[in-house]
Amino acid sequence: MQTGNGEWTYRIVPEWGQLPEGASFGGTHGGIATDKAGHVYVSTQSETGILVYRPDGKLLKTIAHEFPEVHSMVHAEENGEEYFYTTVQKGTERENWLFVKMKTDGTVVQKITAPPEAGFKQPNEWRLTAAVPGPDGSIFIANGYGDCRFFRFDTNGNYRAGYGGKGQDEGLCNCNHGMTVDTRYDQPLMLVCDRENRRLCHFDFDGKFVRTVTQHMRRPCQISFHGDYAVISELEGRVTILDRDNVPVAFLGDNPQRAQWANYTLQPHDVTPAAFSAAHGVCIDRQANIYISDWNQTGRITKLERVAL
Repeated sequence: MQTGNGEWTYRIVPEWGQLPEGASFGGTHGGIATDKAGHVYVSTQSETGILVYRPDGKLLKTIAHEFPEVHSMVHAEENGEEYFYTTVQKGTERENWLFVKMKTDGTVVQKITAPPEAGFKQPNEWRLTAAVPGPDGSIFIANGYGDCRFFRFDTNGNYRAGYGGKGQDEGLCNCNHGMTVDTRYDQPLMLVCDRENRRLCHFDFDGKFVRTVTQHMRRPCQISFHGDYAVISELEGRVTILDRDNVPVAFLGDNPQRAQWANYTLQPHDVTPAAFSAAHGVCIDRQANIYISDWNQTGRITKLERVAL
C-alpha cells in the first residue's frame, strides 16, 4: 500500500515495530524521536516505557519504565552528549506532569516540576505538553493542557519567565501541543502547534509572537524536520508536509472517514493501514522515512518508507 504524491510517495511497511506477546503499547499518546545512530524511540502509554527500535522494526530494548506516559520527546546534542527533552504526564513515583531531560539510555539528568513563580492555585493547572532547548541552553516548556502559557527556565532549571496564555488572538494559543526549534531561516524560532486553533505559529526565544505560519490544519500535534520541509502529525486523520514557505506539498494517510478522526475508542485493525485515525507522534529520519504513532486505546505505530523515484 502507498500514500502521498510525487517525491513524497511512501509505502506502508507491514507490521513494523510489533511487540512481544503480552506487551502493550497502551494509547501511544506520545512522541517519536531518533538518535544519531538511527535508532527509533517511541513513547507509550503503558508500563512498557519508551521503546527503542532499529530502523527495520526490531525491538532492541525498553527504557524509562518509571515514566509510563511520556507525551513528547525532542532530541538534542550538547557537548558531544545526546539527550531527550521530554514532557511526562505520569510517573510511577507519583511524579505527574513534569519535564524530564534524560540520556538516550533513559538516565535522568534533570527534572522540572510546577514553578511556584507561575502563580498556580490548583494542582491541575500545570499540565505540560512539550519542551525544547533554546540556543543559549534555556529550557522552554509549553503548558498546553493547562493555561496554554509558555515557561522559560535557565539551563539549571531556574524559573525565568512565563508568557502567552489561552485564546484565539495572535500570541495566544488554545492547546500549544507540540513545538520544536525551527532553523530554516536566518533567525532560529520556536515553531508551535496551536492545536485547537488549527494553526502553526512562530515565537522567538524572548517569548514574543512572530507570525502565524499556516492555518486551517486538522488539529496539528507534533513536528519533525527534514531539511527545509516540516512534517506535521494531525489528530484528525492526516500527516501534512510543508515546504520552506510553509505551503503543503503532500498529504499522507489522509483518512476519508471522518468518524475515525481523533477517535480514541477505535481498534487499529478497524483503520486501513494506508490511513491514520489520530496521528499524534511524528518523526522523519535522515533517509526521509516517516514514523507515526496513532492515538487510540491500544496503540498503533506506522513506518512509511519513502519510495525512490
